[in-house]
Amino acid sequence: MQKTLVLQSHQQPLPAKWMQACINSVKSWAVLNNFFYKFIDDEIFYYVSDFILEKTKKQKVIATDLARLKVLKKYLAEGYDTVVWCDADFLVFLPEKFHLPDEAYAVGREVWIQGENNDSKKLTAHIKVHNAFMMFREDNSFLDFYIDTAERLLLSNNGSMPPQFIGPKLLTAIHNVAQCPVLESAGMLSPLVIKDITKGGGRSLELFQKKSSQPIYAANLCNSLFESGAYNANTIEKCIDALKTDKHINVYTIK
Repeated sequence: MQKTLVLQSHQQPLPAKWMQACINSVKSWAVLNNFFYKFIDDEIFYYVSDFILEKTKKQKVIATDLARLKVLKKYLAEGYDTVVWCDADFLVFLPEKFHLPDEAYAVGREVWIQGENNDSKKLTAHIKVHNAFMMFREDNSFLDFYIDTAERLLLSNNGSMPPQFIGPKLLTAIHNVAQCPVLESAGMLSPLVIKDITKGGGRSLELFQKKSSQPIYAANLCNSLFESGAYNANTIEKCIDALKTDKHINVYTIK
């Protein structure tokens, strides 16, 4: 019998009420598929060396990006056939259609819509991959390589590091060369797209749909930008409600 474990983590208490809806959606999706589920808090940092924790003490997100990889490896070693990571701000809004791929591993798809030079009237789309969703099976050859590369970069770096240093930036750089398997239905929504969803449509959402190769059934809602003030709690809560209930939005009817 195949054993799949879904993992999530965040410091408690959660910084925003809406994140609990995201966590609950992932739990429900796991139950629907008979997956095991585990939520961990600061325990995640037990798997990162003291040296790296000290080096990233002002950028905890970087340590988290490494810690999640170490935790995923730990549970594969403990006998799970498949391990899945979902960020605490990752929402599964169509669980009946959100399926794991038949690949040894997979990462999420980022179609990032933003205004050119901060001008929301001049939209651009940046197509990358992200680590808010990741899946690794026991026979994958990528996880060890990713961990080793991330650790070497952290240990050798003596300058400043962007928040996504060993997360989406490194993952996208590797993907651009190696073409990693991507679960296209595991998306990510930028603030402009989130705001359009709450309005029932708009140019940013239309561009997102145009640039997405497949429908999305789950998405990262970018808590870091919420915390920076890119949108407020009311906006994100309306977006979550719309994704779950308002089928006319067509965020998942791409073509």
